[in-house]
Amino acid sequence: MTSTVVNGGISFWYADDGLPAAREPLPGDATADVVIVGGGYTGLWTAYYLKKAAPFLRITVLEQKFCGYGASGRNGGWLYNGIAGRDRYAKLYGRDAAVRLQKAMNDTVAEVVRVAAEEGIDADIVRGGVLEVARTPAQLARLRAFHEQELSYGEKDRELYGARETAERIRVADAVGSAWTPHGARVHPVKLVKGLAAAVEALGVTVHESTPVTEIRAGHAVTPYGTVRASYVLRCTEGFTASLKGQRRTWLPMNSSMVATEPLSEEQWAAIGWAGRETLGDMAHAYMYAQRTADGRIALGGRGVPYRFGSRTDNDGRTQRETVEALRGILVDFFPALAGVRIAHAWSGVLGVPRDWCASVTLDRATGLGWAGGYVGSGVATANLAGRTLCDLVRLDSGQAGATDLTGLPWVGHRVRKWEPEPLRWLGVHGMYATYRSADRRERVSHSMAPSRLARMADRVAGRH
Repeated sequence: MTSTVVNGGISFWYADDGLPAAREPLPGDATADVVIVGGGYTGLWTAYYLKKAAPFLRITVLEQKFCGYGASGRNGGWLYNGIAGRDRYAKLYGRDAAVRLQKAMNDTVAEVVRVAAEEGIDADIVRGGVLEVARTPAQLARLRAFHEQELSYGEKDRELYGARETAERIRVADAVGSAWTPHGARVHPVKLVKGLAAAVEALGVTVHESTPVTEIRAGHAVTPYGTVRASYVLRCTEGFTASLKGQRRTWLPMNSSMVATEPLSEEQWAAIGWAGRETLGDMAHAYMYAQRTADGRIALGGRGVPYRFGSRTDNDGRTQRETVEALRGILVDFFPALAGVRIAHAWSGVLGVPRDWCASVTLDRATGLGWAGGYVGSGVATANLAGRTLCDLVRLDSGQAGATDLTGLPWVGHRVRKWEPEPLRWLGVHGMYATYRSADRRERVSHSMAPSRLARMADRVAGRH
């Protein structure tokens, strides 16, 4: 079933919507008020809000390939309110601070939808919310605890379902319960990033593609074609951060892989349900994520080869055959009626993982260097909040505006130690995910509501709790 799969080619989303027209590389040395390194969601949102707030600013975006080449053009299309590190921020800065962060994320989903409508970006957005299912007793216990935790962070409009109510939404095999939040939407990632890049250029931001930045230092973004000098240099490189000089161990480029099916028939959709177009996830330790696409496919993802030695990144999204087969296995396990459905496309991409698994935004007032990222797979919405926050931090530092609610959020200024050197990094990540998969297998056969001790051990080693 994988012999005719289109493998790589960046992602299915680009196969569906086409590659963007190329923008010119940097022609030589230049100056700007703000230079943004990285043309994905974070960099483009930062440029968008800065230019809207201060049209006089000279803003330049430098992108090594083309806007949306990285995770912004390869993700699962989950625009939702999850943010990496919230519980740790609650421990460090108090629950009230973490509640403010969560509320900001809840509002961010609506903000992205609002801007897309205002800018005429048709990104196949459907606000169906997020449905996360449990398929074992242990997963059900985690689901209930997760639901109560989300309520404690102020999300009062979420719902908890039993097996029957879950099946009325999506008929997932063996589902014993689920939780749903309205703070989520399905999007077409590439249509969103293309529309955002066009909106940024229309505002007067300069965007140079095919311009890899090799080094960032105070006041300088260095490329093979010249150096851009600016008062503020903002690093928005997420999973590709390790390629910059001095950043090899800053954020680990974690690999995530996806497949997209051929379009399903009306009969197949009738067997599955999914009329609400919710984004779909589960409560496994090695979790999956999926959406029903606008053209009637299922796009489904999970961890394949989680990490490449030396913090290397992939080759245009090409994915190992074993990973494609494993993701197909998850699809059929969830939806047995789709056993004969063909996988049409497979791809991979990297996301940024800090050592403590906490997303963060920082502006160093002494140097003018700023950065945002470490989203750990929750970046579609988080990048928007990060972009707005970087905008406010720059305006605060430059005297254009005062402090805002965003500049006071607990993830601002958070710093963390670097990842271990190789081969410890490679051994640790691969060992962690092997342990998570073993924990999932044990929970499937034990029928116990107690979570696997293996998963708790992996969490401690990883630094996730």
